[in-house]
Amino acid sequence: MTTAQTSCCDLNTTKRAYNFSAGPGAVPEDVIRQTQKDLWDLFGSGIGILEHSHRGKEFDRVLEEAEADCRQVGNIPDNYRVLFLQGGATTQCYQIPMAFLAEDATADYIYTGKWSGDSKNEAARYGHVHVAGSSEATGFDRIPDDSDISYSDSPTYVHFTSNNTIMGTEWHRTPPKAPGDAWFVCDASSDIFSRPIDVTQFGLIYAGGQKNLGPAGTVLVIVRDDILERQVRDLPWMLDYSLQAKKQSRFNTPPTFGIYLMGQTFKWIQRQGGLKEIQKINEAKAKVLYDAIDSCDFYKPHARVKDRSLMNVTFKTPSPELDAKFLAEAETHNLKTLKGHRSVGGMRASMYNAFPHEGAVALAEFMKDFAAKNG
Repeated sequence: MTTAQTSCCDLNTTKRAYNFSAGPGAVPEDVIRQTQKDLWDLFGSGIGILEHSHRGKEFDRVLEEAEADCRQVGNIPDNYRVLFLQGGATTQCYQIPMAFLAEDATADYIYTGKWSGDSKNEAARYGHVHVAGSSEATGFDRIPDDSDISYSDSPTYVHFTSNNTIMGTEWHRTPPKAPGDAWFVCDASSDIFSRPIDVTQFGLIYAGGQKNLGPAGTVLVIVRDDILERQVRDLPWMLDYSLQAKKQSRFNTPPTFGIYLMGQTFKWIQRQGGLKEIQKINEAKAKVLYDAIDSCDFYKPHARVKDRSLMNVTFKTPSPELDAKFLAEAETHNLKTLKGHRSVGGMRASMYNAFPHEGAVALAEFMKDFAAKNG
């Protein structure tokens, strides 16, 4: 047996770290084990998923099941297209305004951190941008209240980012209704399918795969049929939503492995009991850490309480020196990738759907012990 074959069979004995990475994030262990098998032999074909033709019957099945399971998980109506595209969520930052924002039109953006900021900056290349709400003045520590959101007179669409991984803030509601026939665009990259979602409130939802869905590079787009008819530019083939929908995400060779892994993740969500159960699990994990933060004065949270993210818990100790000590000691306890984003500092514990509850408990216990020794 070769070394590669030996290591491939060691999944049951290898000790896994608690991976708090903001992305790519944890993948369900059940999915990893199934993937191990399908990398070698998909559906009894004798060929692995990485090697199958994107036009073959085996990948037909992968794609059909991925879309069907996505629709089941998200309760997605028939008048919405489900697209599996390339380029990650960052491509959507410019693809959306390129497709739908005319030069003399306005799109409204709610500015709550880096990712919504990147999106509004890209949109300004193609049309007018109105910042309908912002939490910049308070260091992006909150989601703007409805009373602080003011739309332009007739925006084409309203864009917001539902969860802010860097700051640890999350929308726990939908923004106020926009004027006229404006429609919502939601960047749901870091909290997609972490809780039930009413897809009918949105014209377009997009989500990079590497947080809650699978590997980096693949992006899920859920778009209403009538929105596809509103493209204002003749776009390059790869950026044409209508063409991608017509070709069922296979205008060219799609990210076959990413689609496969998303499909396996959708099946895993269903096995957990669907999004209502996933939400309960995520709320329980987050509560463990927020209780640890709130139980003493040692830790300082970044996010306003009512806007705290279930996915990304951000906090600091009393000093940068103690932050560094915390991170170093956490590593020795198998608590990995807790360093906060450079723009915020401190710590960030990212706990996406696949992150285990016992990992949250382990970190909370470490936090209490660290505070007792260093407070």
